[in-house]
Amino acid sequence: MRSKYGWVCCVGLAVLFLAEGIVSGASAHEKWGMGPSKEASYFPIAVWLQSPANAARYKAAGINVYVGLWRGPTEEQISTLKEAGMQLICSQNRVGLAHKDDPTIIAWMHGDEPDNAQSLGEGKGYGPPIAPERIVADYERIKAADPSRPVLLNLGQGVAWDGWYGRGVRTNHPEDYPLYIQGCDIASFDIYPAVHDKPQVAGNLWFVARGVERLVQWSEGTKVVWNCIECTRIGNPNRKPTPHEVRAEVWMSIIHGSRGLIYFVHQFQPTFNESALLSDPEMLAAVTKINAQVAELAAVINAETADGMLTVETDNADVPVAATARQVGDDVYVFAVAMRSGRTKAAFRLAGADGGRAVEVLGEQRRLDCADGRFEDSFEPWEVHLYRVNSK
Repeated sequence: MRSKYGWVCCVGLAVLFLAEGIVSGASAHEKWGMGPSKEASYFPIAVWLQSPANAARYKAAGINVYVGLWRGPTEEQISTLKEAGMQLICSQNRVGLAHKDDPTIIAWMHGDEPDNAQSLGEGKGYGPPIAPERIVADYERIKAADPSRPVLLNLGQGVAWDGWYGRGVRTNHPEDYPLYIQGCDIASFDIYPAVHDKPQVAGNLWFVARGVERLVQWSEGTKVVWNCIECTRIGNPNRKPTPHEVRAEVWMSIIHGSRGLIYFVHQFQPTFNESALLSDPEMLAAVTKINAQVAELAAVINAETADGMLTVETDNADVPVAATARQVGDDVYVFAVAMRSGRTKAAFRLAGADGGRAVEVLGEQRRLDCADGRFEDSFEPWEVHLYRVNSK
């Protein structure tokens, strides 16, 4: 079965066709004078709802944007972030509007997850989600007050999982989402499969890619797509993501069209810790390393996809490999990730790459041979490989 961005499965093979129509990072921010950087080497890597007091520590980990502020923005919060050189996406309140000329604020945002069932008050249960029409009306109000910045809308896990019961009466209604994203410029969502407590999702990291893919499809490539990444146990006292899983989620997001990442770093169980990433030396080191590689490759990520250049075949039909290609100068970059928890070997074919070329596996101190546009590599479960195919 094939979608515009999906899989074609054949007997003994899994073949991935490349995504098309994705907003490129290089052009994504051009329309907003006070929006995110327009530099090709910029890739937004954010953290969700954190204390500005920790901004310097997050910046050292490769974070360059704060998304959301508790009961903010306030003058003190903005001042602290500005001093740390940290940019901000926040609600458009009176204080925020007083900083319309301040480049610290790069976007406005809606309230979180309006697509989920909404609380009716303590002990009163939940009502329906906020209607898409209201989100569009709020978007128009925000844009009228300041058209120089984009508006971010972060949606819940229903983007990727139709059966998410937290949507209440709108569970199994994915048709709501194309309506919701009419009310934003940057569409984002969150789902955390590594620590998920439901068997339909738990351990299935591909739900992250599915949500990104759907936002690209639903917006017909006209919206900038971001997404959230798990890196703590959140509410699961028995399970937290591994660094390997976090890296897989990051790169499958980018491969499928995400142009901004938001790390969710809270922990609620077994004890509350707002900044649990900063308390986990192993994960913090891993996230820092991941962010450094994303930043190093930002200009490549932001380049136009090389539509039609790349196809991938795997020898295990149960383990497809997602991949995307960019041509930068004379070199071709290929980003690839195994999309299931299994082993496979992938054969990559680059159209027009005649003769012999060297393939550098970035960050792995390995080189492969590419003969007439074809090279092979092995993938462990959820493994990421990033390649640079050198010109002749």
